[in-house]
Amino acid sequence: MTSTASPDQLPNPFAQTRFLLSAARLPQLPQDHVAEAAFVGRSNAGKSSALNLICQQKQLARVSKTPGRTQLINLFDIPVSAAAATEAAPQASILGRLVDLPGYGFAQVPLEIRRNWGLLVGGFVEKRINLRGLVVVMDIRHPMTDLDLQMLGWCEARGLAAHILLTKADKLGHGAAKNTLLKVRAELREIDPDMTVQTFSAHAQTGADEVRTILSDWLRRPHDESSVGPAAAD
Repeated sequence: MTSTASPDQLPNPFAQTRFLLSAARLPQLPQDHVAEAAFVGRSNAGKSSALNLICQQKQLARVSKTPGRTQLINLFDIPVSAAAATEAAPQASILGRLVDLPGYGFAQVPLEIRRNWGLLVGGFVEKRINLRGLVVVMDIRHPMTDLDLQMLGWCEARGLAAHILLTKADKLGHGAAKNTLLKVRAELREIDPDMTVQTFSAHAQTGADEVRTILSDWLRRPHDESSVGPAAAD
């Protein structure tokens, strides 16, 4: 994908993001302390398209019209550029990782597989010590479903940063999209005032810079063991 950034903007720190591995179970994940930011959301909410736009790569994450295609935890390394190395992690080869979690909701897969996905995602969010923040992807036409609220509740209970992407914003008019944004923002204040929300459209290529800034901030945060419960050591 060709960058649309203006010459005075900084290079996209996620442009060289590369696939690392897929995991079907939590013990298969890397056992290190590399900071991670994860993407999760209802099946077919546009999670893969969002990841691809953020990283300016057409096929980094697989895009499908069939809900539930992402059945594994997919990890992506973010190499440290020469410019970023002097500012963030001069001795590290990667800035951090992006994580694509299996979608939840009414995926067209057997019930038992969906149940296993739920255990996988829940265990990752509750126990993964590397996790700095969660991007919760929601279709702007159907935000804050019961499963979305459950995911945000897990974040709040753990003290984990959360940012909501209201995707497919191009499907609504400007006024309707703004109203939805304000409504979701008000609901978040009741859950955790530190949670943030924005509109986003992979089709219109809008909103990527805002979420890149948030991701960069998360990945540079030091590890805080106080945000992880005892089960994290399992």
